This record gives sequence, structure tokens and C-alpha cells, in this order.
Amino acid sequence: MWPPGRPVGTITLVEEQGTQEIVESVRRSERRPRDMVISMLVLLVPILLAFGAYRVFLDGGDPIAVDTTAAIDDARHANAFPVLVPTGLPDDWTTVSARWQNVEGGKALRFGLVTPDGKGVQVLQTDADPTKVIPTELTGDARPLDKTDIKGATWQSYSTRPGERALVKLNPDHMIIVVGGAGAADLRTLAGSLN
Repeated sequence: MWPPGRPVGTITLVEEQGTQEIVESVRRSERRPRDMVISMLVLLVPILLAFGAYRVFLDGGDPIAVDTTAAIDDARHANAFPVLVPTGLPDDWTTVSARWQNVEGGKALRFGLVTPDGKGVQVLQTDADPTKVIPTELTGDARPLDKTDIKGATWQSYSTRPGERALVKLNPDHMIIVVGGAGAADLRTLAGSLN
């Protein structure tokens, strides 16, 4: 137990002969805000440098391409509808997802792509009921706009979420939706690449 009357953090040294008393105060180290900022900078600067090097030298900001083979093979083996795949797109387009799945009322094949401008676009092919698919995929407020011809096929443009565009092609046994935040030219390019 600390002797009463003596402040915490004070050490008193007394010489043997008692002629001279030396008192030394030792204060607990107090951290000032400046010291904390310096400590944080010491930690953050290397992290930021490593992140910057990753982005610049290792293309850390580029989308990661995926292999679409399994999803395409599953879709073709199911024989639900003719499977169309984006082909002949420029190298700066990246396929980032591919999924074959059961949906309400049918099957669906989805591709997610990133355009050269970094915009996300999705291709959906399904044999489900278009009157249910369109409101689900394009919102309940989706309305047909104008028609456009792409490589001899008629596509219907649709209103959808703010900042997005959509093209829809209805076939007797299935439908295709191309939707995303890309410009109209990129959507047309993607729709035209489906073979």
C-alpha cells in the first residue's frame, strides 16, 4: 500500500546521512493529441503506399475475369432454350460473373460484364414468363420505349432504374434482357455480340 500523504507517481530519495533530501517527480506519460496523430501516420503511410502500389503496378482496380464454361455447359445440357454467348467483344470488356439457375417459372442464364468505361452490364436469358421477369428485373415501373434493329433482330428498349438502360428481345421460347449503366452504344454492342 502506498504511504498516505505521498502523491502517486512521486519517488522520494533520501541520502543516508539525512542532510540532503532529493525529490524527483515522475509523472505518468500523458499522450497528447499530436502524439496520437503521429502514431496513426506511422501506421497509415505504409498501408497507403502498399495500396497505391497494388493499384498502379499490379492493376488492382481492374475487374477480375471469370471462366464462363461451367455455366454455359450447364445451360446447354438443360436444353431449356437456345443459349447465346457474348462473342467477339473487344478485349477491354470483362466477364465478371456467369450463373445458370432455376428461377420462378423456368431457368435462367446470367452474365455480368464490365464495359471498357467500367460500367456494369448484365445479360439475362430465360424461358420464364416475360410478364413476371420484366417487372422483376427492370422494376415494376418499366415501360417499353422505342424499337431498335441490331444485326437483323428487333430489340425493344425499356425504361428502368435511374442511370440504367435496358434492351429486351422476346423470342417464342425465351427472352433476353441486356441491362445496365452503360451507354446505349455499349448495350447495342453487347446485344449484337450474342451468338
